[in-house]
Amino acid sequence: MEPWALTTFFLVVCVSFLVFLSLWRKDYKGRNLPPGPFPLPIIGNLLQLGHNLSMSLCKLSEKYGPVYTVYFGPQPVVVLHGYKALKEALTDQGDIFGERGHLPIIDDIYRGQGIVFSHGEKWKQIRRFSLMTLRNFGMGKRSIEERVQEEAQFLLEELRKTNSQPFDPTFILGCAPCNVISSILFHQRFNYDDEEFLSMLRILNENVTLLNTPMAQLYNNFPWFLHYFPGPHKNFFSNVKKLREFILKNAKKYQQTLDPNNLKNYIDCFLHKMQQDQKNPDSVFDLENLATAGMDLFDAGTETTSTTLRYGLLLILKYPEVQNKIHEEIDQVIGRHRIPSIKDKLEMPYTEAVLHEILRFVDLVPFSLPHEVTHDTQLQQHFIPKGTTVYPLLSSVLYDAKEFPNPKEFDPRHFLNKDGSFKKSDYFVPFSIGKRACLGEGLAKMELFIFLATILQNFTLKSVIDSKEIDIKPGSTGLLNVPPKYQLCLLPR
Repeated sequence: MEPWALTTFFLVVCVSFLVFLSLWRKDYKGRNLPPGPFPLPIIGNLLQLGHNLSMSLCKLSEKYGPVYTVYFGPQPVVVLHGYKALKEALTDQGDIFGERGHLPIIDDIYRGQGIVFSHGEKWKQIRRFSLMTLRNFGMGKRSIEERVQEEAQFLLEELRKTNSQPFDPTFILGCAPCNVISSILFHQRFNYDDEEFLSMLRILNENVTLLNTPMAQLYNNFPWFLHYFPGPHKNFFSNVKKLREFILKNAKKYQQTLDPNNLKNYIDCFLHKMQQDQKNPDSVFDLENLATAGMDLFDAGTETTSTTLRYGLLLILKYPEVQNKIHEEIDQVIGRHRIPSIKDKLEMPYTEAVLHEILRFVDLVPFSLPHEVTHDTQLQQHFIPKGTTVYPLLSSVLYDAKEFPNPKEFDPRHFLNKDGSFKKSDYFVPFSIGKRACLGEGLAKMELFIFLATILQNFTLKSVIDSKEIDIKPGSTGLLNVPPKYQLCLLPR
């Protein structure tokens, strides 16, 4: 190419870019969103966001305030920072901020079905049905607490097989909450060496890892582009398909033996609702929604609880004095032989404080799941238009320095009064708040207490390295904070 032609080409490219940048800046200023850092075309503010997204978003709030806009690729997102902003949006304007925002890696396979990622009237009906079913389940039969207590004994039996030798607790601690959900969904539990059961657990565990990969996070910003390329998102899609087939296989099996007078599990209740609504052309109760709702319960009810429990044991290993105090309280209230029950929590303020501090410190879902605004609204003098995606930054509340002195330190005293009694806090929001708060909060708290109390009633946790050398920073972070891999020994008490 001639020098003059090369120069001309270069000038045309530069002028075109400057014109494009000028038009982009004009469009950006006309969007009437809360203030925030200026985004670049296409990539938005991605270069200003570090590996730890929640930390980066907290840092930006120092300059732009508790309600600001950041661009994930070309998509503008309004970030809510601090308790006041979250409460005003999710609670005081719960109907307006109550829609589920879009997460492309989920949307592309869930397609608006189920409990967590459905929308509008479909979400209201399925959530209401699921909440009522979980609350009423076991009436006249076994309560959910009895199921958790029974599974805690199976877990105990499995843990004894470690014979005080070092082991990785990941899969064993995953089996227990997974079986509790299985008993609710399918009215059955699985042996801890069942191959199909272990395969499902591996898929659930792998999906958490995949969702935290940079490629999966990029997919959420550029789905229209990365959908056609190989990467971790393809494995995620494949895994979700296997989970769906697992749920559907069981649903079709129960469909053949359904007895409306003897509904044994969540699937039975859903199938019965399908029968009742079969003449309603607008019914949202069908096999597709059953499969996705079942996946929601199976996934959320397994991984969130098992990850929190695994992280909790790591923190207790790090701080032996915490373990000693829990042991003392268990010996005083429960003893060494009686099975722990949920009513014991009322007499165990220190253990309750430890569980709350674990959930606060772990900060499992740092920026919750995305919300969407259903109508134009005002929030703290900022206009937020209909359809805007909103990220409630739970980290900013759980790590509030005024409410929790030294928030980056694991300290059960954050939830204890001076007299040693348990102290509640409005800033305790690991399950989010408002209409989209986690519907499994009660079950998760029950499981964490009974499983942890059962383990520490029977064992002393021993680290394989000096407790001072234990690293408690997340092993991976993204959509979820996941603990690092570790081993421990369980010494019989």
